Amino acid sequence: MIDLKFLRENPEIVKENIKKKFQDHKLPLVDEVIELDAQARKTQQEADDIRASRNKLSKEIGALMSQGKKEEAEAVKAQVSANAARLAELEALEKELGEKITSIMMRIPNIIDPSVPIGKDDSCNVEIEKFGEPIVPNFEIPYHTDIMERFDGIDMEAAGKVAGNGFYYLMGDIARLHSAVISYARDFMIDRGFTYCIPPYMIRSNVVTGVMSFEEMDAMMYKIEGEDLYLIGTSEHSMIGKFIDTLNDEEKLPYTLTSYSPCFRKEKGAHGIEERGVYRIHQFEKQEMIVVCKPEESPKYYDILWKNTVDLFRSLDIPVRTLECCSGDLADLKVKSCDVEAWSPRQKKYFEVGSCSNLGDAQARRLKIRVKDKDNNKYFAHTLNNTVVAPPRMLIAFLENNLNADGSVNIPVALQPYMGGKTKLVPKK
Repeated sequence: MIDLKFLRENPEIVKENIKKKFQDHKLPLVDEVIELDAQARKTQQEADDIRASRNKLSKEIGALMSQGKKEEAEAVKAQVSANAARLAELEALEKELGEKITSIMMRIPNIIDPSVPIGKDDSCNVEIEKFGEPIVPNFEIPYHTDIMERFDGIDMEAAGKVAGNGFYYLMGDIARLHSAVISYARDFMIDRGFTYCIPPYMIRSNVVTGVMSFEEMDAMMYKIEGEDLYLIGTSEHSMIGKFIDTLNDEEKLPYTLTSYSPCFRKEKGAHGIEERGVYRIHQFEKQEMIVVCKPEESPKYYDILWKNTVDLFRSLDIPVRTLECCSGDLADLKVKSCDVEAWSPRQKKYFEVGSCSNLGDAQARRLKIRVKDKDNNKYFAHTLNNTVVAPPRMLIAFLENNLNADGSVNIPVALQPYMGGKTKLVPKK
């Protein structure tokens, strides 16, 4: 959510930003907010005048009563009562206007960084850099669930009976590999100075609307029936929510946290053939990283975050690349974002395994995450997040890039301690 004062003073900048995001249907919202804001300020001014008058009249009543002028005092009291009724009307109107303004402001996209490429959708995203040499072996690589089945490592049929489509059982070596990757990612981030955290897996609606747009919320979140609780789609939500309604000492920033959680997503909409199996599912586990920092430091931490993911994947012998997300591919709260994509030897192309985002002060403004400097000046923090690793999707890249012609899978040196010292997985079929 952008600053209302900024919108009031720079409506054309806000409108141009909306156009860059190809959301022209939201252009009228800017003028609507400006009109409502003018009404709200006029209402507030009248209410403030009445409050000031009430204080003055109260003193006048006391003076008249002390002078024995009871009838005059009663007349002033009648005026105070009339003013009180009007003040109650104004306060109700203030609240109504404030809620309308907030509702609209939460639909207006954040101002994107000038470096963001302009484009309508993800087809316009721009490759930044490749890390590692993509290799296509001289043998056929099976679909990832077929690889897992050779190890008796997955059962989607049974999961379908238990929970429906989009769920799975991981078994044996594949399940162990999944847990090993999560544990390795945890220690990888701790070694990089991040504080490890296991957060709540459910959050209240005020946190949901604080960390994401309404469109994202509708497409992702599962609501707990009868309660003001939602299952998290990523631990970023509850991690950022940890700082709701806080005033933080500037000298303690940045907060750098890495968190483990299961994640739950509706994943609305139809998906292509390459998103079968465990590519796009309703339940998965993830290691995440977030930063809460001073505004001037967010560009630096943005680069630190995506590089962490690149380094982790390269340590597991997986080639990756980074893509700059274009304006139309950015969620409304994001200032700048890049995807980390892993190489798929089977598809002979890259696919997304993580996303790094700088949200500026949008989440902090919604959640009231403020910072106090040494001179007692207060401002909103900047927040950032990035995926460390999210198996089982990451397992697709791992299995394909470490698969041998005989069906065995190499275990990179970095992961061997988490796999009981194994250097290779041997299929059962």
